[in-house]
Amino acid sequence: MERLSHQHGNHASVPPVHTPEARSVVPLAAGVVAIGALYLAKDVLVPIVLAVLLAFVLAPLVGLLRRLRFGRTLSVIISVLLALGTLGLTGAVIGQQVASLAPDVPRYVETIRGKWIALGHSSVAELPEAMNRLASRFETAPPTRTAPRLSRRTTQPIPVEVHQPPESAWATARRLLSPVLGPFETFIIVLVVAVFILLQREDLRDRIIRLFGSSDLHRTTVAIDEAAGRLSRYFLTQLLLNSLFGAVIAVGLYWIGIPSPLLWGLLAAILRFVPYVGAFLAAMPPLLLAIGAEPGWSFAIQTACLFLAAEPVMGYVVEPLVYGHSTGLSPLAVIVAAIFWTWLWGPIGLLMSTPMTLCLVVLGRHVPQLEFIDVLFGDRPALTPVESFYQRMLAGDEHEVHDQAELLLKERSLSSYYDEVVVGGLRLALADRRRGALTRPALDAIVESTRDLIDSLADHEDVDIDEDEAVAEPTAPSLAERALPSEPPPDPPAQTGLPVLCLVGAGMADPAIAAMLAQLLAKHGQRPMAADAKALSGDIEAQPAIVCLIGADYRGSSPRWRTIEANARRRWPDARIVRGLLRPGRTASDESCASLRDMVEACASG
Repeated sequence: MERLSHQHGNHASVPPVHTPEARSVVPLAAGVVAIGALYLAKDVLVPIVLAVLLAFVLAPLVGLLRRLRFGRTLSVIISVLLALGTLGLTGAVIGQQVASLAPDVPRYVETIRGKWIALGHSSVAELPEAMNRLASRFETAPPTRTAPRLSRRTTQPIPVEVHQPPESAWATARRLLSPVLGPFETFIIVLVVAVFILLQREDLRDRIIRLFGSSDLHRTTVAIDEAAGRLSRYFLTQLLLNSLFGAVIAVGLYWIGIPSPLLWGLLAAILRFVPYVGAFLAAMPPLLLAIGAEPGWSFAIQTACLFLAAEPVMGYVVEPLVYGHSTGLSPLAVIVAAIFWTWLWGPIGLLMSTPMTLCLVVLGRHVPQLEFIDVLFGDRPALTPVESFYQRMLAGDEHEVHDQAELLLKERSLSSYYDEVVVGGLRLALADRRRGALTRPALDAIVESTRDLIDSLADHEDVDIDEDEAVAEPTAPSLAERALPSEPPPDPPAQTGLPVLCLVGAGMADPAIAAMLAQLLAKHGQRPMAADAKALSGDIEAQPAIVCLIGADYRGSSPRWRTIEANARRRWPDARIVRGLLRPGRTASDESCASLRDMVEACASG
């Protein structure tokens, strides 16, 4: 055994893969149990969750009233009364609009049917009768019994009628109120729980901290405050934006001439709380009404254009500006959350899917056990730019590496991209090589791909990008601009600076790093040259004014680099030495540079 370990002592080995233990299944089982509990207890949990969300909506108003010197109880009462008044007014307006629209509904239906028949779909007008005939064919006649033969003396039977006893007033009231009683009870529960949450907000927060995070008060407090603040802002902003959307729809429909425009504006504002499809669902009733409101098609076309213009402007222009370009959730997370919560709790789950998922994502950013939720559904990148660069290099996706470079170079300079991304990615490759997870051919392929990437970025200038320029997206050229002859690329700056010799170390990634430094020096007017440090004892005809010692694993205190520096000083005694300590955690000093950018500035200053 010692012999084998001695023979393989010079080669790092990858540790073997361990067999999953039984305890690794515990999180999965806990997740399944939690989902089952959410489904079985939805009758109890839905009112509580609605109350919590209502409390988040009213919390900013309560805080505003308390800052105006109102008491806690009075602030909560005023906020709840305002909410109830808003709901009551909305319900009254909807009822009045529906009542005024109901008498004309048959006429609109006939107009729609006439237009459908005029389009050549006459069979649709006969659809109800055809369905009745089809259903009658599947109906089975009750079995007939042969009547017993009666004697001549038997008299005709006396007809008997069975009458139900008259329904009492209580039974009638119960039958009429039963469809409304369940939602009304839920509404009362939600209102009462929300009031108690608002009244005991601080006490509930302290209890949650005591229950889940008393060992780390700072992290728990930050998580709760961020979740409460983000949810409150999200609900309030969404309420205002949806109200604005409904007002635009109501005004547009009134200008077009659609009956009951206020009803459809309120419907659009309410249905827009449903992610993605709410606005299109709200467009269906007024569109059908527009078809039936006139003999022609101008109302329908204008109504469709109104919704097709209002929703994209609201979703892709107004909301990103108001939300700060993000609500904290990725677009895929919103869709998956809507499907999951709708399957779990029905239509109520669809309305609550986005805020509940947003709350879980915020908790995932602060609770280590829930971090996977933030990774799966959050809008933050799953990998850092360095990790993304290295992953794509491992996978051989050179096109994706180039696309990522073009995207990052819109918001940073070329030297910053090299320092922050490429050099860091090469360090990850070298670390995997040292521990035996990466073979030498694979590392050579990564270095070669990096050299190709450096050559492809030769047209980029090394200039700092302003924030305003970084936000602005480049516009695509028009057809006329494409037809014009393209201007030749600008000439590189004249290399009138000092000759600079880049001595490359013996590391496997050092040639790529030296190529980056030489490219940057050339862009700043220097005259770079690259040479292997091993060739110092040979014939090097260059007479540099500056000698750069560059390498991924450069250490100024290492005997190898001390020897290289001593040979360089002996060979070119008048040259200035610039050292590049390109290692993480190091800062620039008088004798060394911590990045390629510092080395370029040091060469330009001398």
